[in-house]
Amino acid sequence: MIPVAANDVAFSTHAVALTAFTLFQIVIYDRGNQKVSKTAIAIVTVAWLSVAVCVFVSFPKHSWLWLVSCFNTLQVVMTIIKYIPQVVMNFRRKSTIGFSIGNILLDLFGGLTNYGQMAVQSIDQREFHHFNCI
Repeated sequence: MIPVAANDVAFSTHAVALTAFTLFQIVIYDRGNQKVSKTAIAIVTVAWLSVAVCVFVSFPKHSWLWLVSCFNTLQVVMTIIKYIPQVVMNFRRKSTIGFSIGNILLDLFGGLTNYGQMAVQSIDQREFHHFNCI
């Protein structure tokens, strides 16, 4: 089993803190007549319930790797979901005017560097079973 590196914990803590800060801003700033949609509330509720079930199942069995796998799957699903409205809007307008590619590039770069880190760790520890596709 690969030990958890301090940089992984720091990255995860940083991501949670920034997400919490963003959610805090949603609560405190005036949104005018904008409201959170029922679809968004349903998605967030399903995500939190999924997290709760994964944590509840993994703790008695100490299945930490499975828990991390659940969180990674949830992250991929949420990333896909967050881009669907933009794709639909671009399709309807037949334009990408006003579309910021920055966040997509950050997601792509983060995913690629994640795989790069796994490769470096596998080479360093001479364990290549982490790459199931090879």
